[in-house]
Amino acid sequence: MPTTWVMTCAYSPTGSCVTCGGLDNKITLYKLSTDEDISKQKRVIANHTNYISCNQFVYSDQQLLTGSGDSTLKLWDVETGQLMQTFHGHQADVMCLDISPSEAGNIFLSGSADHVALVWDIRSGQYVQIFDGHESDVNSVKFHPSGDAFASGSDDATCRLFDLRADRQVGIYKKESILFACNSVDLSLSGRLLFAGYNDYCINVWDTLKSVRVSILYAHENRVTSVQVSPDGAALASSSWDSTIKVWA
Repeated sequence: MPTTWVMTCAYSPTGSCVTCGGLDNKITLYKLSTDEDISKQKRVIANHTNYISCNQFVYSDQQLLTGSGDSTLKLWDVETGQLMQTFHGHQADVMCLDISPSEAGNIFLSGSADHVALVWDIRSGQYVQIFDGHESDVNSVKFHPSGDAFASGSDDATCRLFDLRADRQVGIYKKESILFACNSVDLSLSGRLLFAGYNDYCINVWDTLKSVRVSILYAHENRVTSVQVSPDGAALASSSWDSTIKVWA
């Protein structure tokens, strides 16, 4: 790896390559092949002026979206490494992004240390909606499977649900006993359950409609950095500073 502190990785939709970046301020692409040494297949395809916190392929292997501590997001041509668009709007570090589940939507989300989440039009390069409510860094944003809403997790120890059509917050998930930051969120295929990983080593499971916690998953021995539901919805993966990845089913 080009840096000892990798903050983000992404698989291409075809599974032919993986991208990673972090404190080196760049994204390196690795082609996945059993025929050759992977390290010889690497190349830099994106750069920022500060650390890179997140990256995600845009529906195909051709385009990549990145977010950075320089407060911008950028769209890149993967093949040429050319910058296609820069998205300005956040007032502090960009911490996370997510792309709409519907290609027809042409929108994506971003969350920032400025405490807000923005909805962007990928064609115009402008943000079209702004959602506030969090009282600290927004560490994670995730579209609802319908594409009409999204969940967020924050350093303020809460998760929230925002409705794009209503243009407002419709749910908040918190308890007085939860004092630690939420680092990552994901939703079940139905959107009914919200999984959230926290700094107190736990994963809380919330009912999005009733705004109540329905379960707590204990197993990690350090902060939970990421949670993700499998494509078929049958399992949940979590990663932690305890150097493990766990699968829950």
